[in-house]
Amino acid sequence: MTRAEASAVRSAIDARAPAVPHSLFEDAMALLVGTFIIAFGAMLLQQTHAVTGGTAGLAFLLHYATGVRFGVAFFVLNLPFYYLAFKRMGRAFMLKTFCAVALLSAFVELHPHFIAIGHLQPFYAALLGNVLMGLGFVVLFRHKASLGGINILALYLQERHGVRAGKLQMGIDVLIVIASLALVSWPVLLASIAGALLVNLIIAMNHRPHRYQA
Repeated sequence: MTRAEASAVRSAIDARAPAVPHSLFEDAMALLVGTFIIAFGAMLLQQTHAVTGGTAGLAFLLHYATGVRFGVAFFVLNLPFYYLAFKRMGRAFMLKTFCAVALLSAFVELHPHFIAIGHLQPFYAALLGNVLMGLGFVVLFRHKASLGGINILALYLQERHGVRAGKLQMGIDVLIVIASLALVSWPVLLASIAGALLVNLIIAMNHRPHRYQA
């Protein structure tokens, strides 16, 4: 049997094998690790006054405009979406999402107490922060959790009213960017846009349902 034939046989066996679900411990660790990574990325964005898309972007705008803590703003903004998470994805997804949002809100406030960064180049910080957030999102998605918010609303409206989720999400992100014009400088805004595109690229490349079945 050639190497190609052996590989094909292994692939066929793997395709027939049932997916092994994550254990409760694995899910808990994923929520901790994923939100920890995302929170560190968010801290980098916050320290350079950068923004990103989605509910996190709205939380940044509230933080910059009013001075309310990012963690508090993010947690409060997500409150209306838990009902939609329960209706569309079920109780387990809703509970995981609630825990992920609470952990992220806490970690974002805790990180600055344990690490102090003397200098951050804004463009580099925006890119690195969004890369870390993208990697953290992949961890959460693979354990059937999310950070709720606008993404859940987009999926709900697509299912109930036929509104394309991707287009709605993109439209909201554009509005967030436009709103940020009054709060951030042009160089930081351009870095934020590049970073937000990088987040979506990381998620698109690393989270495809047919590639990951657990």
